[in-house]
Amino acid sequence: MRRKLLEILACPVCKGDLDVEVEEENEEEIVWGRLICKSCGAEYPIEDGIPNMLPPELRETV
Repeated sequence: MRRKLLEILACPVCKGDLDVEVEEENEEEIVWGRLICKSCGAEYPIEDGIPNMLPPELRETV
């Protein structure tokens, strides 16, 4: 996930702004980490450079 994407992403649950915790990144993108909503605290994993923006309750059933 490219850092510039943070400018346009919002929490799908409450529409709040997101912070990022990076576990691994390269010159171009964040490879592993998570997005955390500043308002409601919902967490969204970043795996292989792809953020999973499904709400937490739906992510577990898919």
